[in-house]
Amino acid sequence: MKPKRRRLYFVLFGMATLGVAAALVLSAFQDNLVFFYSPSDLAERQVEPGRRLRLGGLVEAGSVQRDGSTVHFTVTDLAQTVQVSFTGILPDLFREGQGVVTEGTVQRDGSFLASDVLAKHDETYLPKEVADALKASGQWRDGAENQALEGSEGTAQ
Repeated sequence: MKPKRRRLYFVLFGMATLGVAAALVLSAFQDNLVFFYSPSDLAERQVEPGRRLRLGGLVEAGSVQRDGSTVHFTVTDLAQTVQVSFTGILPDLFREGQGVVTEGTVQRDGSFLASDVLAKHDETYLPKEVADALKASGQWRDGAENQALEGSEGTAQ
């Protein structure tokens, strides 16, 4: 075999190896590229207990219960709901009817144990991912309806 042909085979083998490695890396990252899962996503995907992820949606009206430093609430995308428990200090803007993203683990009973809670920053903001999840579920209310929903529940704390 001539050196030129041997070099060609070596380069082709190297490129094929690089392609396989890139495909493996991208497939490993596929689930981790999602910013958060909605309650409907959790129900569809059957996420294994103990897996660390982010859960996003709206805090369901009337669901916030305080038990000392632990807070229990329900996150919904208006199609599915997930019970969330959080021990710690909640953000000042956390309240019912608001968009929220929680980080934590799925429990065996299907509830979510949050280690961190992120709330929206003003009266008109809803995280793009939460809005997209609501639109995908067919539960999206445009403009004035969303502001009315948020405004009516924003005053009760």
